[in-house]
Amino acid sequence: MTGEQRTATKVAVIGLGAMGSGMAASLARAAFSVRGFDRRPEAMARLEEGGVTGAASAAEACAQADIVVLVVVNADQTEAALFGDDGVLGATKRGAVIVSSATMAPERARALATAVEGAGRLYLDAPISGGAARAAQGALTILVSGSRQAQSLAAPALDAMGAKIYDLGEEAGVAAAFKMVNQLLAGVHIAVACEAIVFAKKLGLDIAKVIEVVSSSAGNSWMFENRMPHVLEGDYRPRSAVNIFTKDLGIIADMSRSEKFPTPMASQALQMFLMTAAQGMGEEDDASVARLYADIAGVELPAAKLQVPADDKR
Repeated sequence: MTGEQRTATKVAVIGLGAMGSGMAASLARAAFSVRGFDRRPEAMARLEEGGVTGAASAAEACAQADIVVLVVVNADQTEAALFGDDGVLGATKRGAVIVSSATMAPERARALATAVEGAGRLYLDAPISGGAARAAQGALTILVSGSRQAQSLAAPALDAMGAKIYDLGEEAGVAAAFKMVNQLLAGVHIAVACEAIVFAKKLGLDIAKVIEVVSSSAGNSWMFENRMPHVLEGDYRPRSAVNIFTKDLGIIADMSRSEKFPTPMASQALQMFLMTAAQGMGEEDDASVARLYADIAGVELPAAKLQVPADDKR
C-alpha cells in the first residue's frame, strides 16, 4: 500500500498493552511523532523505552494527531474510547484518520465507521494479526478496509507497523470479516493441537519428539508449532490469553446464527476455551486448553511455571 505525498507525522496510539506498545514503538522508529495513552500506570511507565511521549488522557494524546490508532480489546472498548467521557473523537481534528485495530463483528465495524465519518473524521477498519513480538518488530499483518482517502493517508503509518498490509476494499467491515475467518481457524487449530499433544502424552510418547516430528509433517499448523512448546515448557504466560478466544469464537457463533451457516468445529473449540476459562485459566496462555485435556484424562504435563497476568488481550 502506498500513500500520497502528504505523510501524517503525528500519531496517537490508544491502548498500550503488548500489541499497542510495540506498534507505538515501531511508529516512533519510523520517525513519526507518537503520543500514547493507556489507563494502566504500568503500561504508561514503559512508554519512554520505545521513544513514545505519554499523555495525561486519551483526548490529550489525540489533540494534534493526524492518525489515531485504537488498540483496545473489542468493539465495546473501541466505542467507549471514541465516544466516552475522555472521548477520542471529539478531541481529534476534522479529517483525522481513526484506525480501529480491535477484533469485532463486521456489523459493529460498519456502525462505528458510520458514526466516525458522520462526525467529519475518516475510519479505517484495520484488525491486526501476528502477536506481540511482531508488533514490536513492525512486522504485523494488517487487514484494511475503508475509503481510499483513509487508506492513502494512513498508509505510511500502516507500513511502519506491518510487514504485510492487505487492501480489502473500501467498505468498513470487510476487514473485520476476514479477521473472523482467521480467528475461526486459529481457535480450532489451538484447540485441536492441545488435544493432540495430550493424546500423545496419554499414549506414553515423548512430547518433545512429537512436537519435532509433527512440526515437519503434514499434520503441522502454525498454531501447533507456535503453541505446543509452551506446553512442553510449562510456560503459560499469556502471549495470547484463553479469553481472547472465548470472545472471538463467541462472535463467530453469533455470526453463524445470523448467517444461518453451521460452524460445528468452531463451536466445539469455543466450548473447550469456555471450560478452560471456567477452571480459572481465562487470563493465561491459550495453550492452557492442554491443561484442561490433561485434567480430564488424568495426564501429567510439565509443571506450570509461575503465571503472569495478561497485559494485553488481543
